[in-house]
Amino acid sequence: MSYSHPPRRTGLPRAVLRWLQSLDLSFFPRNFRRDFSNGYLIAEIFSWYYPGDIHSHGYENGASLATKLSNWSQLAQFFSKRNLKPVQELIDGTIHCKPGAAEMLVQDIYSMLTNGRIKNIQDEVDFTDHYYQEQLPMVARSTASKAIKSNIKLTEIMIEPNINKNRQKVNAIINMHMQQRLVEREENPKRFNIKPSLAERAVRHPVAVGPSGSAINIQREKLSFISNLGLPEIRGKTGVQFKEIQVKQADRGSFTVDVYVRQLQAPSQKDSN
Repeated sequence: MSYSHPPRRTGLPRAVLRWLQSLDLSFFPRNFRRDFSNGYLIAEIFSWYYPGDIHSHGYENGASLATKLSNWSQLAQFFSKRNLKPVQELIDGTIHCKPGAAEMLVQDIYSMLTNGRIKNIQDEVDFTDHYYQEQLPMVARSTASKAIKSNIKLTEIMIEPNINKNRQKVNAIINMHMQQRLVEREENPKRFNIKPSLAERAVRHPVAVGPSGSAINIQREKLSFISNLGLPEIRGKTGVQFKEIQVKQADRGSFTVDVYVRQLQAPSQKDSN
């Protein structure tokens, strides 16, 4: 089938693109994120394999949120009837026009209908713009507010108006943004004028292991070396003799008792005089 405009380059494998062209769809998707979001083309794809269950006239090709929810609701009933299990996260990402979600959903449907072997996509579900931000220079990367706006769509808030859930999504995006900033500061400290701390500038020598290889012996040698630093050099001489001096100390207990008795006797002597 020939098209008036050639399809743009996408992240789909060549086999999947040929498979889409062989289905003779009403129009070929030029913008996968937009054209697959309402579920109309998905219904057309399944109508070729299940013509008795899906009729294209029952689906509307529109861009409103109500149209999207109506089409995908009918598709959900069809999936349940035929026991088909597409990845729900891919469907949600496609509805909200998340980057890469539509392409991954098409690959999932391709492997489901044709049993074609493609790379497993369920372990790669990540609809944030983290990869895109890494390709940009630091000056052009998003701020925290821009990251929230880029990763949370308005349709998500309209479908799920719960404040607590939306707050959790915002906190997760802010945490991801802060981690990315910390990595940037570690990789480029000069750009952020980060000065190394005193501990980072300290030179750390490797631990010298003796012939025995015992860390305990090395620790004992260090302690003995430190204890000998404060002693005079006279200890190293062999011809010096030391004389022990004995000092007789007074009994502190008796001394205090005598003083106390004298203080008691002093007032009585004054009264007798």
